[in-house]
Formats: sequence, C-alpha cells, structure tokens
Amino acid sequence: MTETIRLQAGPGDIAEISPLGAELLSWRAGGVDLVWEPQPDVWPQTAPILFPVVGWTRDGIRVEGAHFPLGLHGFARQKRFTIVERSAEAVSLALAEDDDSRALYPFAFRLEAHFLLRPGELRVSLTTANRDARPLPYAIGLHPGFRWPLGGSAARHAILFGDDERGDVPIIAPGGLFSGRRRTIPLENNRLPLSAELLEQEALCFLDAASRRLLYDNGEGLALAVELEDFPHIALWSRPPAPFLCIEAWTGHGDPEDFRGDLYEKPSMRILAPGESAAHAATFRLERRAQSE
Repeated sequence: MTETIRLQAGPGDIAEISPLGAELLSWRAGGVDLVWEPQPDVWPQTAPILFPVVGWTRDGIRVEGAHFPLGLHGFARQKRFTIVERSAEAVSLALAEDDDSRALYPFAFRLEAHFLLRPGELRVSLTTANRDARPLPYAIGLHPGFRWPLGGSAARHAILFGDDERGDVPIIAPGGLFSGRRRTIPLENNRLPLSAELLEQEALCFLDAASRRLLYDNGEGLALAVELEDFPHIALWSRPPAPFLCIEAWTGHGDPEDFRGDLYEKPSMRILAPGESAAHAATFRLERRAQSE
C-alpha cells in the first residue's frame, strides 16, 4: 500500500495526496467533500497529473527521427514521486527521469508538484525543469475530478466563465485526436449549463481560453472557483451518469488528426532550453455565493 500524505488547515479542511503520481485523492473544504470517490469500472483515478504530453498521441511520439511509444497523458500519473519537503499544510514532491521514462520520452527532466492547503482553498503548482543537454519539449496538465452534484445540490449546475469564450468546441475524432470540425455548445452570457447529454459526447475543450478564472456553480449558492496561472487550455470531462466533473487545466493538447510530425513540432508544446524551468499553477477555492449572482 502507498503511504498517503495528509494535509490539514483546520478541522474542516483536509487533503490527502498519494506519492504515486502525486495524485490528489481527497479534499474537504469547510466541511464539504469536493473530490469524487473513484469507481474502478468507470474511472479509477481522482486527479492525475498529465506529463510530458496531454491527451492522445496518434501512435506514440517521434523525436529526431526515432519513435517512442508514449501514450495517453504521458507517464507521470503512473510513477512514484519522492517527498522533498513536508509540513502540516503543504507538501512538495518530485519526479526525475529513469530508464523506464527514457524508453518513452528520451529526455532528462525534473518535475515538481507542490500542494498548499489553506482554509477553503487548495493551490497546486507544477514546475518542469530541463536537465538535458538539448531543448526539452513538454506539455503538462491537471485533471481533477470533482463531485457532481456539488455539495449534494439537486439544482442545475453550471460553469461560469470569467471572460468571453467561444460557443463551440473542437470535435474529438476517433482515437482521441483533435479534428478541425467544431460543435456548438449551449454557452450564453459566459454561462454553460451542465448536463449528461452535453458531456456524453467527449470532452469540451476550450483551447486558448480567454478565462483565467471560472466557477463550478451548484445552483444553490455553493461554487468551486478555479484560478489558472499559465494554463492556456481548459477542458471539461465526465462519464455520465458517473457522479463527477473533471475541470482540467492544460498547457498542451492531443494530436491533431493530420499531425505526423516530430514532438518539437506538435502544436502547443512548450520548449525549455537546457537549464530552464517553468511553473504552472491552479488555485481551487470553495465559495458561498448569493443565488442572484
């Protein structure tokens, strides 16, 4: 069994993180449980970290003429992280390359995941460092699954975007690839009502989203605010009727349908020079709101 890291910021604010994948297993804020309880036959995870790619690849990746069998969302979620620093309210974990990772992704790197728990709030930050002698192409993402309904509400839930977003999203082609076609969604005045019908057709991907903040609103005065730092893409995903909604933050995305190039050429990949590092973060905050808002 894997040791669970328990953070606590008060009697009603507790989070548990696993060193396996540096995965958030549970989070209670103000006495409200927010992370869904996984069902192995539906989706066995709770909040995987996506690295060094986000989404599906056509048939692995190609780097400078060589092929590597790197699959969906990379490998970080399947690797054991090392605890670097720990306190009652915070923990930092790290992952570096090994022989197994090099067989999938031929680069030297260091990935750090930092969790900071405060009353009503959880901040998750990810730092990627290039320890290789050549530029490092990477994508990274957060994939937390939150309870739906939120707080036990029977009201209609919605996503409230902080800025104007497009009223259509890419159609996901077979194999998880991004097509050039789009489908319309019922977004009005930056409010997206949530329904099983909306989410049963694959993820809703807002690429290069304008919003750096959104609310997951339960319709009865309780909302989960999400604030993003250097995550340009937002995705919403579920498997109705399973009781969860993933609010994902990405720097990259799955392969386009027509992409067959090198990883350095893949759209939306970040490139770090040797010795460089980059940080990305999300802050999740439980908010109680007037219902007229």
